[in-house]
Amino acid sequence: MSGSVIAKEAKAPESVKCYHCGDHCKPGLIVLDNLDFCCNGCKTVYEILDSNNLCAYYEFESNPGVAQLEAKSNALFDYLDSEPIKKQLLDFASEDYESVTLTIPNIHCSSCIWLLENLTRLNSDILHSKVDFVEKRLTVHYLPKEFSLKNLAELLDAIGYAPVINLDDGEPPSSEKTERSKNKQLIFKLGVAGFCFGNVMLLSFPDYLGLTGIEKTYSNFFRYLNMLLALPVVFYSGSEYLTSALKSIRQRYANIDVPIALGVMALFLRSSYEVISGAGSGYFDSLVGLIFFLLIGKWFQAKSYRTLSFERDYKSYFPLAIQKLVDDVLVSTPVKALEKGDEILVRNNEIIPGDAILIDKEASIDYSFVTGESEPVRRKQGDYIYAGGRQVGSGIRLVIQKKISQSYLTKLWNNEAFSKEKSSLKLVDQISQYFTLTIILLALGGAFYWQLADPSKTWTVFTAVLIVACPCALALSTPFTTGSVTRVFGKNRFYLKNADVAEQMGSIEHVIFDKTGTLTDNNQHQFSFIGELSDADKGIIAMIAGNSTHPLSTEISKSLITHQNSRHLLTGFKEIPGKGLQAEVNGLNIRLGSATFVGIDEPNHGKATRVFVKFGDSFKGYFELKTNYRKGMSSLIQHLKQRFRLSVLSGDNNGEQASLQKIFPKNTQMFFDQAPEDKMNVIKEFQNQGKVMMLGDGLNDAGALMQSEVGIAVTENTSHFSPASDAILEASSLYKLDKFLSLAKSSKKIIMASFVLSVLYNLGGIGFAITGNLTPLIAAILMPLSSISVVVFTTLMVRFSANRLKLN
Repeated sequence: MSGSVIAKEAKAPESVKCYHCGDHCKPGLIVLDNLDFCCNGCKTVYEILDSNNLCAYYEFESNPGVAQLEAKSNALFDYLDSEPIKKQLLDFASEDYESVTLTIPNIHCSSCIWLLENLTRLNSDILHSKVDFVEKRLTVHYLPKEFSLKNLAELLDAIGYAPVINLDDGEPPSSEKTERSKNKQLIFKLGVAGFCFGNVMLLSFPDYLGLTGIEKTYSNFFRYLNMLLALPVVFYSGSEYLTSALKSIRQRYANIDVPIALGVMALFLRSSYEVISGAGSGYFDSLVGLIFFLLIGKWFQAKSYRTLSFERDYKSYFPLAIQKLVDDVLVSTPVKALEKGDEILVRNNEIIPGDAILIDKEASIDYSFVTGESEPVRRKQGDYIYAGGRQVGSGIRLVIQKKISQSYLTKLWNNEAFSKEKSSLKLVDQISQYFTLTIILLALGGAFYWQLADPSKTWTVFTAVLIVACPCALALSTPFTTGSVTRVFGKNRFYLKNADVAEQMGSIEHVIFDKTGTLTDNNQHQFSFIGELSDADKGIIAMIAGNSTHPLSTEISKSLITHQNSRHLLTGFKEIPGKGLQAEVNGLNIRLGSATFVGIDEPNHGKATRVFVKFGDSFKGYFELKTNYRKGMSSLIQHLKQRFRLSVLSGDNNGEQASLQKIFPKNTQMFFDQAPEDKMNVIKEFQNQGKVMMLGDGLNDAGALMQSEVGIAVTENTSHFSPASDAILEASSLYKLDKFLSLAKSSKKIIMASFVLSVLYNLGGIGFAITGNLTPLIAAILMPLSSISVVVFTTLMVRFSANRLKLN
């Protein structure tokens, strides 16, 4: 590429907010209508909205847009013209009408909804658009004769709402489908139990208040109605507890559902006996109330972050299609259809979809997300290139050697770590084994005593003990505690797959960090220059580097932006992939790049990243990339080392080992150059010594995250790809990890304290039961009161603990 560029004069540095996205930028850098923008992308979005009278978008929220810093390719959505792909994506298609539902991760506020539901004003071929804010999905109906699916994707991309389309689009993992089905059933069961509970309470008032007259005449009818209403609650809403208890008994193990099932069946059988025999009104109100409260606890615990995916694999990482050479013509082809021998074109920043051989002379492949190697890898003609790498620089041609399903990257997902379910014995289930045995012994003991003292009370006392000792409060303590903890985490941008993860976190003994992208911030680099440069030299370098899209060039340009304060004529600009940049400024030949490219002998510097600078025949020096560690890392490690074993497990080289040793305690085990399989094996070894938490950000960490007791994916943006994990943590909140672990530890203490409350209630209730004084009215008061008290106690204690840790 060549051309002539005149550098702009920059004003004095002063921070202002981009009118579109709110990011900080230099004033006067890009201005339109007296408004500042951080980049041309944001300015373009504003122009599109302004030209279509849609600037009301900016009135709903302050700076509602999303930064448009990434370079866009004009051919980004070419594959959407492919008929097989359109059939896979479209909800409905005919000659005159099409509709599609797309995932739009950038939907985040009321302005987004307003804009996306007014797409008809941007293009008259769009008939209607509707946003599902919770699922972050957009449904669009349009006329296909003049407007295509590709045009729709390009329009959305242009206004900052690029759709995410991948191999799994529209096909959630089977585990996600099962979870959604379970949640739907839970809502139905909760609805049935709630309806019956309200009606049974209403029909029980004559028995509560001892009314006479016509109410007494209808009392038997009301009691039979109560029994009828209890049937669906017990055998539909409460069926999961009954079946779980039965399975547990068959395995000769008593989980928390065993005493619950005993209590439920004792309540139902005794109540039915009393109504049918005319001996009393029974305990149907307590029965349906018990199941209703249990289901509320289950629902509270089951609420999760549906817009996040914790089950992603390689198919979520790959694009839907790639450019394939067919009869000397590039054709957009689904990556699923690629076969061995196919020639493909991979453009700048595109992902290589299958193991392949390089046809072109050189390539620069970024494997950071797959292997953890922080620097792009140089490859030459004939080299074997593995799937998952991202091309950096101009497009390259490759010949496919293995299909997606057989490539190097997919082998990782064949490991047993991805097929087995993580399981652990919950605290409540550990206690329930002893609780169940104790209750049965008390019931039998009470029955034996009354069999000798007053045989008429034997059955009454036996069933009363089982009824009042039903561990409803015990069963509610865990879901309401972990559910409350999950919500506190969510407010701090730490999202758990389910509430059980919070309980697991309380037992962690060993915390392991990936380096690249986890401890280090890949978006913030520091360059130090070794040598001498004048301000004019810095301005020239910033101008040359600013013409390149290479990540290193972009970072150098950003670091020198304040020096763009003079006017220079730049000509003959060239970017040589894998080597560097070359240009003439005021007739002087200038080179930036590798030591070989600028024409010097490369000094021995280990594996540090350096960009050398030469003005004419004068070697000026070099830029050295310094790794930036995330905010608060030193403080975080200081807090963690007091309570946990710490280790570093990286796929990158050991170039940062000395820096890491300054942050981590002495004798911290550090592993470098680790392949994904190596990471899994290291985790397995550590698990022999205690429970492990792993934090990572890339595909190379996916196996280790799945193998560990708690795997946390660290991501810059929760809407972007992150590997399969138990939790997703926004990188900006990583410094709070010690507080998250402290709250998880506190939650175990809160659960234990609520268990004590539950036992105290049971002791009081058993006192009434074993003396034969448990009436339906006392049961109706004691059982809901215990449940409510535990819910209030756990919620308030979690809130108190969170405030103490400043996680509010």
